[in-house]
Amino acid sequence: MAVDEIAQNLDGTGLRIGIVIARFNEYAGREEYGYCLEELKRLGVAEEDITVCHVPGALEVPFALQKLAMTEEYDALIAFGAVIRGETYHFELVSNESAAGISRVALDWDIPIANGILTTEDDEQCQDRIEGKAKACAQVAVEMANLAAEFPEVTEGDEDKTEAAPEE
Repeated sequence: MAVDEIAQNLDGTGLRIGIVIARFNEYAGREEYGYCLEELKRLGVAEEDITVCHVPGALEVPFALQKLAMTEEYDALIAFGAVIRGETYHFELVSNESAAGISRVALDWDIPIANGILTTEDDEQCQDRIEGKAKACAQVAVEMANLAAEFPEVTEGDEDKTEAAPEE
């Protein structure tokens, strides 16, 4: 029996990508976007197929992602920003809730989302991770958009076929 394997596909030709950038710790999101744009173009995504939306902070990112997802115009989404630890519990709250919101949007709207919200102890750690995280997010968005395209959409009336128990 042969194993059916879906190969990694990093061809971004024809893909539409939405990007949400948090303005809090603005340097991080701005720099992530620059590296990401460079990588997306290298992967074949046309600049005119990229939409960028800016929001106040990491907690607002999931809402903007959801609005983009609701348009059904995008093959994948990317979230950028930075949450840097302070002296209060706020770091954990923002980090956890933004990550949970991003995951919820991806699953609820059946769209790949690359989470590039950096969570670091300090500015130095944040700066060290920007380029690598941004390029990785571009690759994740393209790869996952292509992976999603490998699976047929379930159309209205087919839901019962995907949930039905096998007959004995």
